[in-house]
Amino acid sequence: LYDADGKRITAPNTQGRIFVASTLSFGGYSGGGNKEVVDGMLSSGDVGHFDADGRLFVDGRDDDMIVSGGENVFPVEIENLLVEHAKINDAAVIGVPDEDFGQRLKAFVVPEKGHVVTEDEVKAYVKANLARYKVPRDVVFIDELPRNPTGKVLRNKLS
Repeated sequence: LYDADGKRITAPNTQGRIFVASTLSFGGYSGGGNKEVVDGMLSSGDVGHFDADGRLFVDGRDDDMIVSGGENVFPVEIENLLVEHAKINDAAVIGVPDEDFGQRLKAFVVPEKGHVVTEDEVKAYVKANLARYKVPRDVVFIDELPRNPTGKVLRNKLS
């Protein structure tokens, strides 16, 4: 793990960018543009942290990170929580421009068939389970999330 300045992170529970290396021959990276290399290791494009026992946790993609009010937020954490709710079938979270915070969180929620969930329920659920700054300020209910043929959410189609 490395911080934004390229310094190695050794403290537990400190978020950083994940870099990987291998003894296998590697001719180059294809399809990913120019990946950053630090100390001979290649950026995986992920952000994560080590716990106190040295286990690596992947927190999200560095290009998916939303900075809201100076806090780094990874949509996948909120999305994973939302789909655990009994009334929610699917969810996606994006960052939208905000004058005060730089970006604010906007959740797109697909309710379970036959269930009704409210914006207040969604916000209260996130607030009860995650840090306050991870609560979406906007909640939009939709029938289906836009996805590509492999199932990846097309965040650029959400607004």
